[in-house]
Amino acid sequence: MISGKRVRSRIFSFLLAALSLGMLFQAQQGMALAIPALTARVNDYAEMLSPATRQQLESVLAALEKSDSTQLAVLTIPSLEGENLEEFSLKVVEKWKLGQKNLDNGVLLLIAKNDRKLRIEVGYGLEGVLTDLTSGRIIRDIITPQFRNGNFDQGVINGVSAIIAVIRGEFKTQELASSSIQKPDGNIEGMVIFLLFILFNISKIFGRKKIVAATISGAAVPVLSSLFLGFQWLIFLALIPAGFFAGYLASTFFAHFSGSSGRRPGGFGGYSSGGFGGGISSGGGFGGGGGGFGGGGSSGSW
Repeated sequence: MISGKRVRSRIFSFLLAALSLGMLFQAQQGMALAIPALTARVNDYAEMLSPATRQQLESVLAALEKSDSTQLAVLTIPSLEGENLEEFSLKVVEKWKLGQKNLDNGVLLLIAKNDRKLRIEVGYGLEGVLTDLTSGRIIRDIITPQFRNGNFDQGVINGVSAIIAVIRGEFKTQELASSSIQKPDGNIEGMVIFLLFILFNISKIFGRKKIVAATISGAAVPVLSSLFLGFQWLIFLALIPAGFFAGYLASTFFAHFSGSSGRRPGGFGGYSSGGFGGGISSGGGFGGGGGGFGGGGSSGSW
């Protein structure tokens, strides 16, 4: 029979290991993708555009900035490497500081080639003109139809032209009756896999001690979920009984089938933390003017 002191020691060791594993998993995601350098108005790190298109876009965007100081930049990357598109886009503009200080008239067109995702990030000063709704229409109706046909050059050219037309008040579009429904943020799949791994091991350690396993699960599930979704009181409190119930069921199931052999779940694969190399820019000497961003814009996929 296992003594109480030994049980407490096992509980503490397991929770410490689980918490460390969860924090390591989150840290790997946070380091997954370095922010690329701003080398020009067109930063084609995914090499999606032809040299002629890059040069054409560079000239058009330079003329735009000269005319009214608006800074519009294009960034293509091979992959997000597990990063959230909106979060990464905001990190880029916060570092690049597109747009002029106090005017906040910067725009970023970000394209992740292998993920088949793109986003228009809009500075504070242009949110009333280049609205989320209009940005979404440009992505859905102008850029992605070309991308689906493999016409990356034309898609970017058309998208940039539409953004410039909106900024200058020349773009005409009908308002949509309803906005698109966005998927919730957060690594839900990773969280579910991780929690199943935790429940399996809790059940394995405590075997037929269903109440003990359920109690530990009721504490571990909300704490570990907060690492993935952020801490929110309502979610935290709701997950306590959910974790208790899941731990009880898992322990019951494990106790019933403990006589049969089972496979151990595999570990989590690491994310590469490389930067960007081999990309092509269309020129040098370009830098942000100190503009600010607050998450305005729209995202899409093809």
